[in-house]
Amino acid sequence: MPGLAELSPAAWVTLAVALGLVVGSFLNVVIHRLPVMLERQWRAQCAELAAPATAPAAHKPYNLIVPRSACPSCRAPIKAWQNIPVLSWLLLGGRCANCRARIGLRYPLVELLSAALSAAVAWKFGPGWPAAGAMLVTWFLIALAVIDLDHQLLPDSLTLPLLWGGLVASLGWAGFAHESLPVSPADSILGAAAGYLSLWTVYHLFRLLTGKDGMGYGDFKLLAALGAWLGWRMLLPIVLCSAATGALVGIALIVTGRRGRSAPLPFGPFLAAAGWLAMMWGQQWLAAYLGLYAGH
Repeated sequence: MPGLAELSPAAWVTLAVALGLVVGSFLNVVIHRLPVMLERQWRAQCAELAAPATAPAAHKPYNLIVPRSACPSCRAPIKAWQNIPVLSWLLLGGRCANCRARIGLRYPLVELLSAALSAAVAWKFGPGWPAAGAMLVTWFLIALAVIDLDHQLLPDSLTLPLLWGGLVASLGWAGFAHESLPVSPADSILGAAAGYLSLWTVYHLFRLLTGKDGMGYGDFKLLAALGAWLGWRMLLPIVLCSAATGALVGIALIVTGRRGRSAPLPFGPFLAAAGWLAMMWGQQWLAAYLGLYAGH
């Protein structure tokens, strides 16, 4: 990115904030619509299996582009000026311009989170392809974390492209060998395989001992994707960090009465958060850890 390399650090971070806001607005669409799209596909498949000779009912197109965004209460189409990230929500007072129904606070929060994390990535990596890859990973992780919080679902349509993207990105490792991302093809392949198999093994051992499902297959694929981008060395810090944080949050929710002991707690958001932290500062973690033994 020769043109971007000439930008000052402040201009580069500002550009990342603006891009993060725009992408965050699109992530809100993905978070809302993708689970609905998947449910419609599953229902259509079930209907075909139940009555294979029956012609499928015609449905209006529903995807990430069509139909236009509309108020969920009055179905009034959202105009362009009402869809400016964060600013439109503030100008409208968090309400629909047509019916005055409340617009969830989550929408601007996702946009702000996308902007803040994109700025952090820009500051950390500087202009270049590693920053582009890190931003892509960041946006995928935001969408996956929020969808899992809402639906306890990590869609293959997000985890698998993220996984393959990490494997493909590793092919450019020779030109960026000094960066923490991408990793070498060998590290990427080992990371993807070890990431999937490690949680797959834990899942089946837990199921064998308790007769219950401790996590979903989407968690295996998400950790495999993180391994593809960050390499096998980052898997243990990611798993330990996510497991410890998840346990603390789960205990806190039980103690405060906000969650029952048997209520499932999605693991994806903790994996996503730990993976993002490892992408940003994992190399320093490993260096500090190895340094503890180098002095002895």
